[in-house]
Amino acid sequence: MESDIRFFRRRATEELAAASRAITEPARERRMVLAGVFLDRLKAVESATLADGAAAFQWQKVPRAEAD
Repeated sequence: MESDIRFFRRRATEELAAASRAITEPARERRMVLAGVFLDRLKAVESATLADGAAAFQWQKVPRAEAD
């Protein structure tokens, strides 16, 4: 199953690509509006994730080798 972040990022990218291929101006505008909706949702999900204290990556602490 795809995460919300990945889904919204993928859909925004798809809509932006479709907007660039659109033949008519109304079609281009619809695609841009949809891309904006997905980008807004992506920002909301990312900010909620970061607000919960979850890091984007779970970095492991690796002990450093002592220099000779």
